[in-house]
Amino acid sequence: MELRELEWFTTLAETEHMTEASLRLNVSQPTLSRALARLERKLGVKLFDRHHSGLRLNKYGEIFLDHALRAMSEIDKGEERIVTLVDPERGSVSLGFLHSLGGWLVPDLLNRYRKLAPSTSFELRGGACDAVIDDVRRGSVDIGFVAPEPVAEDLEWIPLGREPLCLAVPPGHVFEGREHVAIADLAHEPMLALRAGFGLRHVTDRLCREAGFSPRVEIEVTELSTLHALVAAGMGVAVVPVPRLGQATGPVIRCIPFSDPTAFRHYGVVTRRCGPSGLAARRFLKFVARGSTPPSQSGRSAVEETVGRALTAARAS
Repeated sequence: MELRELEWFTTLAETEHMTEASLRLNVSQPTLSRALARLERKLGVKLFDRHHSGLRLNKYGEIFLDHALRAMSEIDKGEERIVTLVDPERGSVSLGFLHSLGGWLVPDLLNRYRKLAPSTSFELRGGACDAVIDDVRRGSVDIGFVAPEPVAEDLEWIPLGREPLCLAVPPGHVFEGREHVAIADLAHEPMLALRAGFGLRHVTDRLCREAGFSPRVEIEVTELSTLHALVAAGMGVAVVPVPRLGQATGPVIRCIPFSDPTAFRHYGVVTRRCGPSGLAARRFLKFVARGSTPPSQSGRSAVEETVGRALTAARAS
């Protein structure tokens, strides 16, 4: 079976219209119709139900489409692997990441790596922690940037650093004048949080559980920016990462450091146990593991130094 036949079939399955498919493929309708007839003869079944308004993919067509798409995807991956073996810098790397890490960690890494390998292309996909991990496990993305460390024996985890957490409160809140708060102080506070499945929610639930209570989460959201906006509107308080220097949090809120020594989240890289399949992705992973957070003279990573300064600024504000 020719690759061209698979491409024509998938286009027909997408459009379910012979004229539209022929225009998109730049082939004549008779040629396309004969190709479909040959394919159906090979398989011994009709793949489409014919209607006066066009074609409609039937159950046999749906089964074959699933396999056709996978076959074409594998061919594309094969071509990409050959290209990256010849010239690794020309390869493509797919990354999954938490939205909160997409605001600073991912852009910084890509900016520095593109200076070393300017021909490497990247496909970026933000999402919740659980979704990113599932994408890595399925092979939908090569590398995932998540927090905290996932509990998954079939995946490899490379720690990169940690972010201290703080309590975001609205102006005029009873906690506003404090220099710090304890997690236990939140036992009776209405709280805002990311939905279950997000890394920050995992950490928030763990901290509250260790302090001996279940958080009173009254509103769940999917974006950190929405969390900040709801705090500013006086809807409740939220556990959030300490704002980074120069990072705008949107609406005016007060970020109060926690006194608890465990109020932080580890962030890092997750891959399949065997590592990424593409050479370009493997090269990028080595760059991240070796040079993403070089030690400073104080012994802490550059990222931790930056966050530490932000924490000091938060205490002083």
